[in-house]
Amino acid sequence: MNNPKAFICTAEGLGEFKDIAIFQDYHGLPEFRTAVAKFMGKARGNRVTFDPDRIVMSGGATGAHEMTAFCLADPGDAFLVPTPYYRGFDRDLRWRTGVQLLPVVCESSNNFKVTREALEAAYEKAQEANIRAKGLLISNPSNPLGTILDRETLRSLVRFINEKNIHLICDEIYAATVFSQPDFISIAEILDEGIDCNHDLIHIVYSLSKDMGLPGFGVGIVYSYNDAVVSCARKMSNFGSVSTQTQHLIASMLSDEEFVERFIAESTNQLAEMYRLFTRGISQLGIGCLKSNAGLFLWMDLHSLLKHQTFEAEMTLWRVIINEVKLNVLPCSSFHCSEPGWFRVCFANMNHSTVEIALARISTFVIQNMEAMAPLRRQ
Repeated sequence: MNNPKAFICTAEGLGEFKDIAIFQDYHGLPEFRTAVAKFMGKARGNRVTFDPDRIVMSGGATGAHEMTAFCLADPGDAFLVPTPYYRGFDRDLRWRTGVQLLPVVCESSNNFKVTREALEAAYEKAQEANIRAKGLLISNPSNPLGTILDRETLRSLVRFINEKNIHLICDEIYAATVFSQPDFISIAEILDEGIDCNHDLIHIVYSLSKDMGLPGFGVGIVYSYNDAVVSCARKMSNFGSVSTQTQHLIASMLSDEEFVERFIAESTNQLAEMYRLFTRGISQLGIGCLKSNAGLFLWMDLHSLLKHQTFEAEMTLWRVIINEVKLNVLPCSSFHCSEPGWFRVCFANMNHSTVEIALARISTFVIQNMEAMAPLRRQ
């Protein structure tokens, strides 16, 4: 409302229509790339800067991931991915590229932290199967865990990929959704520390869908430190570009620094409040979850409600939750988790009344389920 010229289909913005409606360089509008680069720095606490000339646009993060996979790997090659991981990666990186995803098994015993031992085990398994591992894909902050990677873990990952001479793809689309300490640390910060690493191996995938709440705009970004990848991705972006109207509007929006700062602050406050309400509610019911501080999800632990500690029992429980309790959660098996009983809950799209309804339904279900299982436990 305060920026009527940002949209070319208004009386105020009509003067920009001619320039925006004609063909544009598929590298993207200069003002768009500049605004996105600046916003990426802001979303990371202004501790790092990004070069607009390395910004490659794509039709959402889905297109950005596929573009990166096409640039870095051939059919049959593989990327290592710590579990549990976003189930959409199976589609985004594999369907058209022919690339494989190999799990790096992480466990609840250390809060699903990525370890060097797990990385080595996954890499050696790929070699034994005669599969060429071309890279490591991480989600930071994590979907589905809602956790962030600490500085030492990031350094360890960089040392690992540098030693193996494989690529590191960092999905950072939740960078500005961190709602409590510790702060998010981008892989760009690790590189700025001067760590010994071939920068050509590092690539960031970003999007405005989560940090700015604009999934329908389809704005994805590939930011690579590799000149060859930037050049290749720019050519490929012509097949999945962002409309110039969207670029024009986004550039105007992100250039309004007062609005951006207010939006991020309000988003952070609301995420923190919804997370606090939901975790406090399930805690009073005796249900735990992984401690997290970012993203739109929490990782709820329902393994005590499983009749058997199997993925079959997890699916049975999930069907009851969906069909009878009427709550939309996702089982951890869909995220390639190695341990049954965890469920991803999206808390970001709920208001206070919805949270109360959800908690009431969970409470009723837990009480009924515990009563039904009590005889089995006594036996």
